[in-house]
Amino acid sequence: MLIRGWDRGTEPEWRQWLAAGRDFGTLAANGPEGPVMVPTHFLLDADAGEVLLHLAAPNPLFAAVRADPHVTLAVTDDYAFAPGRWRDAPYTPTSYYASVQFSCTAEVVDDPQGKAEILNRQLAHFQPEWPEDRVVVGAAPYGPQLTGLRGLRLTVRRVRAKFKYDDKKPVELQGEIAERLAERHAATGNPQDAAARAQLLRRRSRRPVPTAGRSDGASG
Repeated sequence: MLIRGWDRGTEPEWRQWLAAGRDFGTLAANGPEGPVMVPTHFLLDADAGEVLLHLAAPNPLFAAVRADPHVTLAVTDDYAFAPGRWRDAPYTPTSYYASVQFSCTAEVVDDPQGKAEILNRQLAHFQPEWPEDRVVVGAAPYGPQLTGLRGLRLTVRRVRAKFKYDDKKPVELQGEIAERLAERHAATGNPQDAAARAQLLRRRSRRPVPTAGRSDGASG
């Protein structure tokens, strides 16, 4: 993922973005015949620098992890297509999106108690309204099902965050693009246009608004 200086996300920024309910991503490992990619829910403990999740035991990702424990977890959202006609010279279209990628070292968790601990932390996060739903090794209904899955503990080595919303362009132009996204959202109902617009305006609000006339910026 190419990250330029103007669209690099800060740690407080990507932490807040993920904490707003973005806990589903794509986990990629290096398999013998190419990357193995698995869409999955995950639990991020940013303070501890780890990610927890579980998968079905037959998932081919486990064989890939045992051969090479270096994995990447990617989360992408708030994306939209921006036509070149919206963006001034040189009128090149682009994609708006936010993406956070975690480079991690993966550890397979296969002992029953370790798997139960991961599942219970996930249950507490994803369904806090049912605290009675907990996994106890050997106890029904979930304990006997532990043999059918394995846990993964990912130790985060590096985080790369990108918020690509034409920050290189003048703030006035960003405002015009935001209005075009609003118009298209009203016409089509596409929720991603509204989400991308919110990110664009949030990023724009952090920039100083010049008092002089607008000058064209390079393509972002």
